[in-house]
Amino acid sequence: MSHAIDVTDADFAATVLKSPRPVVVDFWADWCAPCKQLSPILDELAATYDGKIDFVKLDTNANTSVPAQFGVLRLPTVLVFSGGEVVKQFMGAVPKLQLRKALDEVA
Repeated sequence: MSHAIDVTDADFAATVLKSPRPVVVDFWADWCAPCKQLSPILDELAATYDGKIDFVKLDTNANTSVPAQFGVLRLPTVLVFSGGEVVKQFMGAVPKLQLRKALDEVA
């Protein structure tokens, strides 16, 4: 079963922007209650889309450059990258059905 892997400011470009597959990036923080609600949903979706879409998590407490670069001001924020570009964006606790619909479009 696949799950989201952790990325940092240092390896974000190599892991996300240069990925041959679409990548879902979960911007989170340990103090964020909606982030904790969203995390198991993203892990479940990572298993569903295993081999088609990669899932990563970026801790915004420890990594501040990438969130600033992409204008992440609210948590949780989920950005979907394809070809190094943001193609979908979600803020707040997003229902699984809404995420699935969006991911089906990029898978």
